[in-house]
Amino acid sequence: KQWYQRRVAITAGKKGLTPSQIGVILRDSHGVNQIKHLTGTKILRILRAKGLASKIPEDLYHLIKKAVAIRKHLEKNRQDKDSKYRLILIESRVHKLARYYKTKSVLPPNWRYESATASALVA
Repeated sequence: KQWYQRRVAITAGKKGLTPSQIGVILRDSHGVNQIKHLTGTKILRILRAKGLASKIPEDLYHLIKKAVAIRKHLEKNRQDKDSKYRLILIESRVHKLARYYKTKSVLPPNWRYESATASALVA
């Protein structure tokens, strides 16, 4: 059972799914609520061991994706003051998370979030 769950996680990782999406698949299709209880390791660590983990952490990736979507919205709707404010809040969260991941050596020390190149990170 344990090796089977690992194999499911690895094959899903090869398809390009994120650790949370893999967890949802394991929960819904295979009845595994926490893979850590079965295998002793988390999904991200299993993917990292096989070299399938993404370069940017998942939570940071989704914040950047949200910031890019708001920027795209603001190009069409420049007068939207609330979205401008939300963009500032989201980008400050991106900077805060990036600072944390740099201290934990998940991101390289020279990594920077720049709004101009953010869409390339998400694409």
